[in-house]
Amino acid sequence: MTTRIGVVVMAALLALYLVLVGQRAVFFIATGEPVAIAIGVALFVLPVVGVWALTREILFGVRAERLGRLLESNGELPDDELPVRPSGRVERDAADEVFPRYQAAVEAAPTDWKAWYRLGLAYDGAGDRRRARSAIREAIHLYSR
Repeated sequence: MTTRIGVVVMAALLALYLVLVGQRAVFFIATGEPVAIAIGVALFVLPVVGVWALTREILFGVRAERLGRLLESNGELPDDELPVRPSGRVERDAADEVFPRYQAAVEAAPTDWKAWYRLGLAYDGAGDRRRARSAIREAIHLYSR
């Protein structure tokens, strides 16, 4: 729930930013000075990149959550009882011990989105966020086919 609140706050801040930067961009372009026009155009482009990035992350989160709920409803999420730190994060050594099982499942069935999603969870538990996101992106891609 706190993640959703964070996303809504970030989206609202981005919208406010877009309005304010858009106003400044119009002011710069209206001066007629070549340097100011270039700055004004850049002020239009940079927010578009920000909107693209935020939209991409929101879609990733929605799709990943949908797949997670689907696995959960079918009782197919990993049920490893791993020790956790006071912060709630899985202890890395314990995650490293179960990781080979999920890696082997992906190697055995490389087109199984469920195996890729579980591998993403294993990567996340091991603290490798970049690979976790990559594995879950692959799961989303395979599910969407």
